[in-house]
Amino acid sequence: MSDTESRRKIYAWEPWFFLFFGAFHLHRMWALVDRESYASFWMGLQENKEWPYFLIMGVLGSLCVLGIVTFVRQRKENYWWRWIYICGGAYLLFDLFAIATGMEFWHDLLVKMFDTGSKYWNVIWGGFIVLGAFVFCLGVSLLRKLCAGKRSV
Repeated sequence: MSDTESRRKIYAWEPWFFLFFGAFHLHRMWALVDRESYASFWMGLQENKEWPYFLIMGVLGSLCVLGIVTFVRQRKENYWWRWIYICGGAYLLFDLFAIATGMEFWHDLLVKMFDTGSKYWNVIWGGFIVLGAFVFCLGVSLLRKLCAGKRSV
């Protein structure tokens, strides 16, 4: 085992990060089952910005910041999957910022994403579901390795 491999660490919260985000993306199966209620729920949540919105976005944003900080702190001993913290975290933090500040171009994009008559509906939400399945499986894998006491993935 190399010196870098011996310093690598999977933190106890990391599998739960991926399990949470995986489940969050997998909930979008609802979008394939009932377009109208899914779009109505999420657009209403984003436009009304009541306490459930701030709770969900606060949890998501906090997890992204935690992941990005971990990536930066472990920059010499990172696993390949920690790049998800940078790429996905940066995207999500921008998304949250754009929604919170009411960026018009982002709102227009969201309106198009939640257009229940769009011929791309299944592709958009199906893509999120596939992403969620991958991330959830990664979380299961990390949890198994962490429980088994393994440090490398």
